[in-house]
Amino acid sequence: MFTGIIEAIGKIEAVEVFDNDMRLVFSCGDMKLAVLENGDSIAINGVCLTITDLSTGKITVDVSGETLSCTTLSAIQCGQLVNLERSLLPTTPLGGHFVSGHVDGIGIINSIVHEGRSLRLRIAVPELLAKYIAPKGSICVDGVSLTVNHVEGNEFEVNIIPHTLTATILGEYMSGSQVNIEVDIIARYLERLLNAGYNQEKPVSTLTRSFLAEHGYIKKQDTN
Repeated sequence: MFTGIIEAIGKIEAVEVFDNDMRLVFSCGDMKLAVLENGDSIAINGVCLTITDLSTGKITVDVSGETLSCTTLSAIQCGQLVNLERSLLPTTPLGGHFVSGHVDGIGIINSIVHEGRSLRLRIAVPELLAKYIAPKGSICVDGVSLTVNHVEGNEFEVNIIPHTLTATILGEYMSGSQVNIEVDIIARYLERLLNAGYNQEKPVSTLTRSFLAEHGYIKKQDTN
């Protein structure tokens, strides 16, 4: 698990491509190697990977074919900058939100607008992910925990403050850039609960909107 608060900006030093997977070697910027061990989890642009080697003074990870198929790591190149975060500990301040490091899909930056000292990004996501994104909810973009400002169809907007622009790679984006998207884990589990009683022959859910209203989770007038 992670928090979406980026600890350092790393740089890809080597990319080794095999038949169905890949190996990456990267420097870790301000992150101290002494706090890392082989077998530890680390998020690279929001993708949870396992450290396999630290002996060169850099971090080595293997990326499976499954991960390559659903993240932007399949197009990663030497020299590219990446967001880095270590997995959280019980004592880690939860400044962002719970992030699993399991990317749900790839988004595309449709527009970048300057607003004062900040940037407003408009990002399009696959239709299947749009239902999980809500105004003022949490979203993870390339490993960065952000608050959703606006949702329209399969697009949403986030505001990037100056600190985030300097502490992450978000300031490097251009219109058309691809980013890893992880929706709020709570939304995914809620959908699973709502569909818990469904089957193909008799689609009846044991967790209904009426049940949620009766127990104070949603407003009763919303059930009509």
